[in-house]
Amino acid sequence: MEQFLTGTRTEHEIDRILATILFTDIVGSTERAAALGDHAWRDLLDLHDRATRREIARFRGREIKALGDGFLAAFDGPGRAVRCGRAVTEEAHRLGIEVRCGVHSGECEVRGNDLAGIAVHIGARIGGLAKPGEVLVSTTVKDLVIGSGISFEDRGVHSLKGVSYPWQLYGVANA
Repeated sequence: MEQFLTGTRTEHEIDRILATILFTDIVGSTERAAALGDHAWRDLLDLHDRATRREIARFRGREIKALGDGFLAAFDGPGRAVRCGRAVTEEAHRLGIEVRCGVHSGECEVRGNDLAGIAVHIGARIGGLAKPGEVLVSTTVKDLVIGSGISFEDRGVHSLKGVSYPWQLYGVANA
């Protein structure tokens, strides 16, 4: 439209930032909701949401969006995201639920208050592979936190749906 009206077209630079992405997801949420009933499930979900938001803030993250039974958050450092993931899984366990977390660092496209791009997709795929109560991370994250005191356990090489090459993944060791 701009080119039609003015005869020129301005190139709009895409805003990209380096961020560490944390995805959280309640394991078995549909089954749990069915067993508890809507009212009790909503109350439990409200407790989970408050606890998760508290941990995101404590580790200086930014909630990007709530995802029904999980969250997408961004951090300026991978160590904070990993530690937040551990805290979220511990808080969830205290509430009687299990959460899985995926963490990846990479360049993300800024879309208003949202983040997009392949780094976000990779973080989501990693989160989907995590076991209940586990924080699963990419090699990128593991390499970036060297010297932080965070320990990892090898979880092997995995194909991530939609990503053309395999990824070495690591579980955060319980400290």
